[in-house]
Amino acid sequence: MKVAKFGGSSVADAGQLKKVAKIIQSDPARRVIVVSAPGKRHDNDIKVTDLLIELGQSFIKKNSYQEELNQVIARYQSIIDDLGLSQQVLGRIETNIKAVFAGEGDLDFKLEALKSIGEDSLAQLLSEYLQSLGIQARYMNPQDAGIILSDQPGQAQILDECFEKLYKLRDYQEILVIPGFFGYTKSGKLVTFSRGGSDITGSIVAAGVKAEIYENFTDVDSVYCVNPQIVDNPKEITSLTYKEMRELSYAGFTVFHPEALMPAIRAEIPVAIKNTNNPNGLGTIIVSEKEFQGDPVVGIASDKGFMSLYVSKYLMNREIGFGRRLLNILEDEGISYEHTPSGIDDLSVIMRADQIDETKEKNIINRIKTELKPDHVSTQRELALIMVVGEGMRKKVGTAYTATKAFYDIGVNIDMINQGSSEVSLMFGVKEKDVEASVQSLYRAFFE
Repeated sequence: MKVAKFGGSSVADAGQLKKVAKIIQSDPARRVIVVSAPGKRHDNDIKVTDLLIELGQSFIKKNSYQEELNQVIARYQSIIDDLGLSQQVLGRIETNIKAVFAGEGDLDFKLEALKSIGEDSLAQLLSEYLQSLGIQARYMNPQDAGIILSDQPGQAQILDECFEKLYKLRDYQEILVIPGFFGYTKSGKLVTFSRGGSDITGSIVAAGVKAEIYENFTDVDSVYCVNPQIVDNPKEITSLTYKEMRELSYAGFTVFHPEALMPAIRAEIPVAIKNTNNPNGLGTIIVSEKEFQGDPVVGIASDKGFMSLYVSKYLMNREIGFGRRLLNILEDEGISYEHTPSGIDDLSVIMRADQIDETKEKNIINRIKTELKPDHVSTQRELALIMVVGEGMRKKVGTAYTATKAFYDIGVNIDMINQGSSEVSLMFGVKEKDVEASVQSLYRAFFE
């Protein structure tokens, strides 16, 4: 049994859905299909999920949402007309949207239900289209499938008991089409994962049914070793490990949702990234372990929008609880942190800058000065993080030298260096203005 997930670009219009149907037909082992909501058909298009979010915002502000509703209906109308399907699904979409707003309950859960309509409607359309082609297929609601989640709207987590329920999907003879992105709590409330969460659904289902492989169809032939918008024609990665993909996803690779791989990792199920527009291409396979081929680095990822909080105090290392009290101040302000590189008398905290406005920044600094009595405290914005990733770094000497020399060669100062405890990654902090030149230099050092 294979589980195949098709992303937003793969189901953006009728033409793409026809490709999806051919892919499903080409391999009888593809018995469970997970789908996203329709994505962009072209660069200036709007994703259906974004339209639904805008619709929800208009409702909250008590404005008319008819224009957004018409746009959503028009997207599905186009697909239905081009595939020659019945209008029943279309009627259900409008009914479901109006039912969400008319019903009772917490506003957060109403918005959750609204966001899920994109995936849910597409799954119904695809199952109906497969049936029109003479394929035994059925739509499966996530609640009926057994996707049980924690009561955290927009950040739901899978509960362990759902895997036993999901295994029963193997008993169905039809091809099952399941909408991604959402599930239900024990009490029956609809909740969603964070954006891009259809990848999580696919991984969960693959783990639950104990699939031989989890195929993730997108719009690229494979994972590239670096962002192709920064480096022209970068090398493709044919295979990498779960750890490597997890590190790359966290640091800016957008092929996978950062949380998506964990269920597959735990179940030791290989993950294949393939292109809906080129399904016979080699793609990229992600596995638990692979043999060292001699190259220490598999990929370079980068991301902007960070800031650092720097605190210095003489004999900080002897002051028990200093780091805990500093992080407690951030916790009180509702701020999560990414990294905490430290020295004997100083400590830096790396955070996403969009969490902290000017008022909150002043409040944090004042509290640190009052409660921790440091010698110095300061912040630095416009920081970018660059991650050099590869399990081979544990086995080959000189990787750190090659990386730091790449920065030296182009005259870029490194603001921060941090090696992951697993020795799979090296992280560098540089000014945002230097990130593209730095990534290009690192690519030349490791891949050319």
